[in-house]
Amino acid sequence: MRLSRIIMALAVGLAVVAVPTAAGAAQPQPAPTVTDTPQPPPYTPELASLTVSRPTINLGETIILRGRNFGPNETVDIVVSVRPIAAPAANQAPARRSDGTTVAMAPVAYQASAPLRFTARTNAAGEFSRSYKPSVTGLLTFTATGRESDRTATTELRVLDGRQPPPLPVTGDSLGTPMKVGGGLVGAGTVLLLLSLAWRHRQRLGLRSH
Repeated sequence: MRLSRIIMALAVGLAVVAVPTAAGAAQPQPAPTVTDTPQPPPYTPELASLTVSRPTINLGETIILRGRNFGPNETVDIVVSVRPIAAPAANQAPARRSDGTTVAMAPVAYQASAPLRFTARTNAAGEFSRSYKPSVTGLLTFTATGRESDRTATTELRVLDGRQPPPLPVTGDSLGTPMKVGGGLVGAGTVLLLLSLAWRHRQRLGLRSH
């Protein structure tokens, strides 16, 4: 009897202890709180840009160079390289020979000058504006590089010669035809003059004979 009572007491005690534990396990657990603040995306700097006020000008005119997205208050080095502009074949009038054939007049080779260099200064927003007057014709390429930011941008400008092209030189073959025509006209005029004098002379002789 004592053994059975001891076993029953132990069973009851274990049951009493297990009930709060099970009840605590059944209760919903609070969701974990997020303490880390979200990080912003990595900063990507905008690309530098360089533009001209007009893409094509005549020699002697002035354009405005504008740069953006360079470093604030920095010096920008600008290098200008020059390349020739090929003249279209339609603008090259051929020289004509006396026999009717033509000879193509090849343009003189253009020698590009050495690259030009100058500087510009940006404002607090990394922008600058600078006037520029080209001294040569051709296709000009501007390359701007910030000294501190090392940002680079390029743009192009066509500089044309606004003057009229010089007249084509007269070749020996082209001169031969006008000289031949002129000589023929002089000869024909001489013959007509002699015939006119002969006719007048006959008229005078006829009058005297009457």
